[in-house]
Amino acid sequence: MSIRVALNHRTAYRFDRPVELWPHEIRLRPAAHARTPIHSYSLNIATGGNAPHFINWQQDPFGNWIARLVFPEPASELTIEVDLVADMTVINPFDFFIEDYAEHYPFAYPEALRRELAPYLELDPAGPLLTQWLAEARGTILHPELRIIDLLVAVNQRLQADIGYIVRMEPGVQTPEETLDLRRGSCRDSAWLLVQVLRQMGLAARFASGYLIQLKADQKALDGPSGTEQDFTDLHAWTEAYIPGAGWIGLDPTSGLLASEGHIPLACTALPASAAPVIGATGICETHFDFAMQVTRIHEDPRVTQPYTEAQWQAMLDLGHQVDAELAAGDVRLTMGGEPTFVSIDDMDGAEWNFTALSPKKRELAEALFLRLAGRFAPGALLHYGQGKWYPGEPLPRWALGCWWRTDGQPLWRDPARLVTDTATAAKSPARREDALRFACALARELGLDARFVIPAFEDVAHGLAQEQTWPENFDPLAANLKDADERKRLASLMARGLGEPAGYVLPIKALARPEPKAKRRTQAKTPGAGAEFRSSPWPLRREHLYLIPGDSPLGLRLPLASLP
Repeated sequence: MSIRVALNHRTAYRFDRPVELWPHEIRLRPAAHARTPIHSYSLNIATGGNAPHFINWQQDPFGNWIARLVFPEPASELTIEVDLVADMTVINPFDFFIEDYAEHYPFAYPEALRRELAPYLELDPAGPLLTQWLAEARGTILHPELRIIDLLVAVNQRLQADIGYIVRMEPGVQTPEETLDLRRGSCRDSAWLLVQVLRQMGLAARFASGYLIQLKADQKALDGPSGTEQDFTDLHAWTEAYIPGAGWIGLDPTSGLLASEGHIPLACTALPASAAPVIGATGICETHFDFAMQVTRIHEDPRVTQPYTEAQWQAMLDLGHQVDAELAAGDVRLTMGGEPTFVSIDDMDGAEWNFTALSPKKRELAEALFLRLAGRFAPGALLHYGQGKWYPGEPLPRWALGCWWRTDGQPLWRDPARLVTDTATAAKSPARREDALRFACALARELGLDARFVIPAFEDVAHGLAQEQTWPENFDPLAANLKDADERKRLASLMARGLGEPAGYVLPIKALARPEPKAKRRTQAKTPGAGAEFRSSPWPLRREHLYLIPGDSPLGLRLPLASLP
């Protein structure tokens, strides 16, 4: 989602008589490295009285676009008008990678790169005020193993705090000494001061001139300034530092922030004079100068920070009614499911809330939400802890928590305390093989069955031995790091238990409906589960023992059901 804006920039010179115009250089075209998407651009030149002119596009030594204007005849005016359309798509200014050797300050540029960056490393003599400012900054900012990005942010913010912003109409750029002495300056003064600061610290830096677009925020900030009260644009200056791997990083010492989608560079140079928007000369005359800039929103996508208008709501409702009518006419019936996505408010930057699919904390929070929802919307529900989606490349399906209830309000489960949750299980000692056998035998007796029908289930010895033959001779699964990978967990569990030990126990059962007396059928409602009996039988197996299908899922999902008679 983005806001598309149209920017108009008009500069007019009116002379008191037709005068000779020497060639002009105009740097008002977005640079090739501008990250803000530019959909259209035009440059219009008018000279008044139909005086001819010629325009040639070229690039300066730094790769910036230059429109070179030539005027064969005298002219009474000169108007330069720029129109462009840009998408104000939000840009993350920290979206870059840095070479390993440049991650921390200080670092040294490789020789070949240093030669290419030579114009941006050239130093002006540092005066006493700049020397003092650098010493104080180093004393408060620098520390061992300082990350380079932290250094850039700290220097930029310190300079913004020390130098006040003013609108200065005088031509030229103040020296660093003048800016530090006055403790104020225009954007171009602060930008040039930051260039010299970074170069004194051994970092390549350049002066950037361009458009700054600031849009009024949809809502006021909860903390800190909310920004401009109306949409605004102007010519602006900032600094760019070259960091290996990341390239040129824009730093705006006027705001203390990194450059973002509102910064549209027009010219980036080693010296401020080379980035002037218009360079040229005329014959002697009186000149009336006029300057105007404006930015207009021409398209806005709906977004959560900007409430819909009544007309937009009504248009959506009308469209919904139209779709409903067409579906009903075609007898199309739909169901709807939801998959809400949550981010932990306590750890928004954690890996598990950004790119890691599963984690113990997610499981814990999901269960807490699951139990609260079940208690509020479905009391007496049966809670099911099972498996859900299985994604390619993952050893197991992901966990899924299911809640089942009756629409007539009759409870399916009456005692929530008997539901063993993951959290409760983690607080107790893990179940042992003997516990599983004791439970299976108790269940058989409760159902009126012979406990001899309980049979042990084993991991497939043949499969395990075949897999073991593929391991390197010096591979010890029990000595490996087994904390993270599911496959290594399963392998270690299998080897620790031993291939000859039971993985669990199985009780084959079948529910048989018991015929009820005819009189009872007429007079009593049928109670779920009543009037049923269970039977069991031996499970004849060709391989003598019950071997599970190889895999990582729980035992009950890996039974060789095809071998049942």
